[in-house]
Amino acid sequence: MELIIRLSVDCRPDAKSVLQSDCCFLNTLEDMTPCCPSSMATFKRFTMCSICKWAFLFGFLLFFNGCCGFYLPGSYMHTYSTGDQIYAKVNSLTSIETELPFGYYSLPYCRPQDGIKKSAENLGELLMGDQIDNSPYRFRMNMNESVYLCTTKGLNENEVKLLNQRTRDLYQVNMILDNLPAMRYVNQNGATVQWTGFPVGYAPTDKNRNEDYIINHLRFRVLIHEYEGSGVEIIGTGEEGMGVISEADKKKASGFEIVGFEVYPCSIKYDPDKMSKHNMYDKVDPVNCPAELDKLQVIKEQEKVTFTYEVEFVKSNIRWPSRWDAYLKMEGARVHWFSIMNSLMVIFFLAGIVFVIFLRTVRRDLTRYEELDKEAQAQMNEELSGWKLVVGDVFREPDCSRLLCVMIGDGVQILGMAAVTIIFAALGFMSPASRGMLLTGMIILYLFLGIAAGYAGVRLWRTIKGGSEGWRSLSWSIACFFPGIVFIILTALNFLLWGSKSTGAIPISLYFILFTLWFCISVPLTLLGGFMGTRSEAIQYPVRTNQIPREIPARKYPSWLLVLGAGTLPFGTLFIELFFILSSIWLGRFYYVFGFLLIVLTMLIVVCAEVSLVLTYMHLCVEDWRWWWKAFYASGSVALYVFLYSINYLVFDLKSLSGPVSAMVYLGYSLIIAVAIMLSTGTVGFLTSFYFVHYLFSSVKID
Repeated sequence: MELIIRLSVDCRPDAKSVLQSDCCFLNTLEDMTPCCPSSMATFKRFTMCSICKWAFLFGFLLFFNGCCGFYLPGSYMHTYSTGDQIYAKVNSLTSIETELPFGYYSLPYCRPQDGIKKSAENLGELLMGDQIDNSPYRFRMNMNESVYLCTTKGLNENEVKLLNQRTRDLYQVNMILDNLPAMRYVNQNGATVQWTGFPVGYAPTDKNRNEDYIINHLRFRVLIHEYEGSGVEIIGTGEEGMGVISEADKKKASGFEIVGFEVYPCSIKYDPDKMSKHNMYDKVDPVNCPAELDKLQVIKEQEKVTFTYEVEFVKSNIRWPSRWDAYLKMEGARVHWFSIMNSLMVIFFLAGIVFVIFLRTVRRDLTRYEELDKEAQAQMNEELSGWKLVVGDVFREPDCSRLLCVMIGDGVQILGMAAVTIIFAALGFMSPASRGMLLTGMIILYLFLGIAAGYAGVRLWRTIKGGSEGWRSLSWSIACFFPGIVFIILTALNFLLWGSKSTGAIPISLYFILFTLWFCISVPLTLLGGFMGTRSEAIQYPVRTNQIPREIPARKYPSWLLVLGAGTLPFGTLFIELFFILSSIWLGRFYYVFGFLLIVLTMLIVVCAEVSLVLTYMHLCVEDWRWWWKAFYASGSVALYVFLYSINYLVFDLKSLSGPVSAMVYLGYSLIIAVAIMLSTGTVGFLTSFYFVHYLFSSVKID
């Protein structure tokens, strides 16, 4: 997978003198020296190795503010001269009605003269079902024109059935120009709604008409910004190598940048016999989109469909670094802040309870106990109550201890992956301009964090068992547990998608790639982490465990009800942001408020830790020493509410979702997300409770 990074610095009108006084560049990176005499000695210390090149370049961009800098990972600027040919690309057809993507050329559209060529796709794009192909839509920079594409043969029965079905299911055609998705504006109830892509066809609202109409004419509006070639362009780690653009190349860089791509679709009935005399890319007269149904291109058998398009280039003041702002504009910032304030109230409430537990209860009991003499302590030991009575059982090995260690190891791995991914995304390194980069980054992080999973699981195993025997099989279980669950669910869903001939189905080759990455990276690193866990210092229990377990007093209500109810508090910090995330995944909207998501993740971790700590203390106070699994599920039970909310979202927000296959795909992916949330939040709660119990009983001097 090739990563190309391009930095573009556009100076302000008065920046030329600033640049000359601060620094200047020569033609190549090896000749890069400052013009300031006072800084000459400093720059001579740099060797021209590749690491120093990068360090200098990034240091320059960070500390010299004479220019307005821009950095968008995964994207780089193209400049075009007048008349340059640009071809649009087409992605999979998508629908919020079915959530099953299909290939663009599964419908009878015009095909490129040189044949269909698939674009190189990264791991994330393949998993998301993207299928990016070339298209016959050709644009010539800054040249307005109306163009004829092709006239199809008479539609057969299968093509008519397929077009009608895609039209009724509200499938959208997703077109890309210079890495920008086509945007469409629609007026609904007096408000302008923004969508990406355009529909396959129109289904009339009149119930008396059973005919559908195909979109066969597109009016494109391409926003361009004139680029004058000032500044510095740095080409990064791609095939082009590394270098600074020279003065001679500035003329080549001058031209136009594409900063917007809008489409206005319509249906027009042409005379097929007349239009078929044209060749592809012949100019035709511009047309207005008709409003009468009789003038629209109907979908029916033996009907020949003519495809045309118009393109208009409009100069814009939008600069290239800001061209994604129209796509990433998120409404409802107040809702995000309301969610954060709501979560803070929960955090402060639980923090108050924790404060009372530590300072007023635990610390008071310990202080009073330490002030007594030995005889009084012995007498008090006989009169102990609450958590002090389970001192000989609190560290007794829990049931299914091996499974607990496996789940804690996987939870550490998933939590680390989520935290690092969100941090990088909040800093701008997961740009939506790089399709699939977010999912690709998550997979890579998960693979390499196997070392943390093996270490955490094996070290907990050593603590529980008192030795490291069986750590290899435990490490294998950690490496296989969560990926095995995901593999089983994805395979079941894949059979459904294969049966529907959807591009969302994972190809066999991708299965092989994922298996190779898992076996060659994740498994060895998990085993390495497990080996490091055997070499680390074991956590010593502060008290001895009795040979005979203490009887747990009977309770009026089962303790698991309290554990399951505790998950509502972490869910309360998450559910508002969860709505936006689900809308982004299933309604095709862009989600780019990772700053809010980072804050919500931080608060979720704090709430999970506090909830688990409070419930563990409550169980110990009623002499229930089986706290291990309850501490895990006290915070991990939030996953149950996430899954129930996903079902609620399916019923009330995705009520137009049609077909059992679509519902099964939705529930399958929701189940994967719920399992990942359970493992990560449960790990937070368990580790917090473990260290709390360890600290609590290390302060007690009871024989």
